[in-house]
Amino acid sequence: MPYNERSKNVTQGVARSANRAMYYAMGYKDEDFDKPMVGVANGHSTITPCNSGLQKLADAAIDEVARCGANSQVFGVPTISDGIGMGTEGMKYSLVSREVIADCIETCVNGQWMDGVIVIGGCDKNMPGGMMAIARCNVPAIYVYGGTVKPGHYKDKDLTIVSAFEAVGEFTAGRLSETDFKEIERRCIPGSGSCGGMYTANTMSSSFEALGMSLLYSSTQANPDQEKVDSTVEAARVLVEAIKKGLKPRDIITRKSIENAVALIMAVGGSTNAVLHYLAIAHSAGIEWTIDDFERIRRKVPVLCDLKPSGKYVATDLHAAGGIPQVLKILLANGLLHGDCMTITGKTMAEMLKDVPAQPRADQHVIRPFDKPLYPHGHLAILKGNLAPEGCVAKITGLKNPAITGPARVFDSEDAAMEAILADKIKPGDVVVIRYEGPQGGPGMREMLSPTSAIIGKGLGESVGLITDGRFSGGTWGMVVGHVAPEAYVGGNIALIKEGDSITIDANKLLLQLNVSDDELARRRAAWKQPPPRYTRGVLAKFAKLVSTASKGAITDERLFGR
Repeated sequence: MPYNERSKNVTQGVARSANRAMYYAMGYKDEDFDKPMVGVANGHSTITPCNSGLQKLADAAIDEVARCGANSQVFGVPTISDGIGMGTEGMKYSLVSREVIADCIETCVNGQWMDGVIVIGGCDKNMPGGMMAIARCNVPAIYVYGGTVKPGHYKDKDLTIVSAFEAVGEFTAGRLSETDFKEIERRCIPGSGSCGGMYTANTMSSSFEALGMSLLYSSTQANPDQEKVDSTVEAARVLVEAIKKGLKPRDIITRKSIENAVALIMAVGGSTNAVLHYLAIAHSAGIEWTIDDFERIRRKVPVLCDLKPSGKYVATDLHAAGGIPQVLKILLANGLLHGDCMTITGKTMAEMLKDVPAQPRADQHVIRPFDKPLYPHGHLAILKGNLAPEGCVAKITGLKNPAITGPARVFDSEDAAMEAILADKIKPGDVVVIRYEGPQGGPGMREMLSPTSAIIGKGLGESVGLITDGRFSGGTWGMVVGHVAPEAYVGGNIALIKEGDSITIDANKLLLQLNVSDDELARRRAAWKQPPPRYTRGVLAKFAKLVSTASKGAITDERLFGR
């Protein structure tokens, strides 16, 4: 009898014979049909360094699954490199790939009646896409992160991928020589692994430790190091045990464990994309969670880690300082973590953290003590106002004054804004508006790392604001506000802004306001017409047709049934 109880009704008679025949063709023996069938969702590819080092992890997982008396069923998972697609039309496929990844994993796991699944991924959308599928399928599962890249080095400075983007602005501003520019490009990524700061990949992988769906310490390990392979072996063993115990993702992914994950994201200064992705993960798990819940957590949790993009250190430094478990223990000791949440190991979070000290080591500067935080409150603020009645996301770390009122400089695409920034047409005090880049209008909600990095490189990071219905890279910092909802394409007020209008961004007041009268907005709305869709065929057209507002996570199954 096959191990999977779900498949009893389809493994009788002719169906059972055909089922076995397919497995015999792959070398299975009779005794294999009494073993768990474990999916290995392998994100290996040579598209990006984030995923180019995953095959050794998949191989290690496959070997350990066999040693634990189970069978591996390996299948591929696609990826898009945000770093390569950034600033191009290709970036429109990035958020779309989150849905494609989730759909691929769900299709294989449910289509083949797998008993459990190990998801192995590296680049930004691998994590949320994989976790969405895990929550949907609800068979025992564990997430294995491919690991971070080690920092590059040039002229006594640590480099990351963002160093290259900011160098563009510095070079065009005449603040960087051509030699230094080229050396930064060559040296910023020294090998395999995901972008090294607390950008989106490391943010999401770190949060999975807090969620209980990844092994502790696994998210800050470097891909080239042996401990990453060793951790993957342990993850495979833990998963097989979870299958035997019947421990499923929705036993672990709860409202309380999502609160743990979001608290961790605030404490480490994580990416704005985490807001979008946890709305989607919660939806996949059937958990009530709104954009306002992020603000509720933000007010309680301080920023404890001094990490790039706005800070000094990278993920490997955090690992050496005690890793995510050290941050989680500080939160637990100060009443900001639910210690009773279950983890994939079968132990509670408090049990897993019992041997971690409640105070960070004195010989490091990456993790601050609770009473000496980098910032007293979290950094991902949810702003509202007449420009974002559904809410938007501002990242407010690294700023001396998180408020600005200035004239709007309006652009209907990222490309047009980038051209103006590089041509020195943006001045201190301006508020750059990039619209029609939202989930439907883009479509695909491109990340604005190129224009934000160019602004930083031009020396305007503290003096220029930027708002968009698109997204930001985890590597973005500055006076920036994204995920403005409703977006321009559906007639949100961001579509009604005119060049020179006064706009206020005030993170202290949680306000994003167009300083124009309601009567004038009504006149503009009466004259506004929705532009034609940019794509009418293929995956981008399908995404635009199905995708929800950003304030609900830009998911693609919410609008189908009006939920």
